Amino acid sequence: MLGLNKKDTYMFLLVLALVVFAPFLLNPFPENSELAQFNAGYPDLMQRFLIFGIFAIGFNILFGLTGYLSFGHAAFLGVGSYAGVWMMKLLTMNVIPAIFMSVVFAGLFSLLVGYISLRRSGIYFSILTLAFAQMSFSLAYSVLTPITNGETGLQLALDDPRVIGVSQVDGSIPPANFFGMPMRESFEMSMGGWLFTFNAGYYLCAVVMMIAFYIAIRIFRSPFGMMLRAVKSNQQRMNFTGLNSKPYTLAAFVISGMYAGLAGGLMVAMDPLAGAERMQWTASGEVVLMTILGGAGTLIGPVLGAGFIKYCENIFSKINDNILYDWFAALPDGLADALVFIIHPFIGKGWHLTLGIMFMLIVIFLPGGIMEGMERIGRLFKRRKPPSQDKSAPQASAAPAE
Repeated sequence: MLGLNKKDTYMFLLVLALVVFAPFLLNPFPENSELAQFNAGYPDLMQRFLIFGIFAIGFNILFGLTGYLSFGHAAFLGVGSYAGVWMMKLLTMNVIPAIFMSVVFAGLFSLLVGYISLRRSGIYFSILTLAFAQMSFSLAYSVLTPITNGETGLQLALDDPRVIGVSQVDGSIPPANFFGMPMRESFEMSMGGWLFTFNAGYYLCAVVMMIAFYIAIRIFRSPFGMMLRAVKSNQQRMNFTGLNSKPYTLAAFVISGMYAGLAGGLMVAMDPLAGAERMQWTASGEVVLMTILGGAGTLIGPVLGAGFIKYCENIFSKINDNILYDWFAALPDGLADALVFIIHPFIGKGWHLTLGIMFMLIVIFLPGGIMEGMERIGRLFKRRKPPSQDKSAPQASAAPAE
């Protein structure tokens, strides 16, 4: 299907099914339930799953295939966001030009950064990319204030010189739309007492992510992808054969940066606002965690890692002491207080501690990430076929000849 082999087709259909049913699978409690506060199935979070999935897929093309670890990919995410907002301020509120220009500007900036950073490898490459990201953050925060609006962030205004769709009838700023369909427009569907919320932005992100995932599959299976694996295996030996690896690594870096710009453009399409905080080193570290947790070098791993981190962030950050006391109401007061005291550092604002522990355990016991764990489970339940007897082999005689 679509030029994919049987295995890749099944994997593509699996990701498609996850994207389609994510609003159902991640919205486990009815709206009228006391546990509805833990729901993760609202549109904003669903869109973040897809957007950061695209971000992680692009980062995996660089890190998973070539082994080059970049700590500055958030710079391309930020550049894409700023480019998208400026397109909405100057041209139109249609998200397609904004997304397109986000990819273009992020690609150009990644070409510049990659051309300089790829002169070094290993830890030196990582430090260079981190330095570029921090310089970009500082420039966006202070020096380039006329372009980025500094710490306030770049956002839409009524006096924007927009060519198409200047204002609405009531004089307000027109919403971001996809050929007239507002991105923030939501609709609800009730099934057996369960209320599910969807919006147009989620489906746009879903379509874009599936296209991005398909392109990643083709890159992984192409001769270009094989050359990138050769770079990761032994770049020095590859150079000794007469092949110049620099064009391949630079191309991978630019493609990865364009994926980050695409994610930034989709963020702007959902919420027309761009701030310098998207360029911070913590944002770059987050995509590294997503890729390693899911499984670097695998196709579906970064998508699972992005969804895992964002879902846990939403769940653990919403739990507080009052909710814990409700859970332990049936226990004696002393025991309940002790349990709350033990769990308190791992929830709410301290949920990063929980993430750090999970990351540490996965790195120690599952170096291949979530995908390695799934493979181990699959091998555990896989039936072992009994060895077939070879009928053509001569059978030994019952008694040795004397």
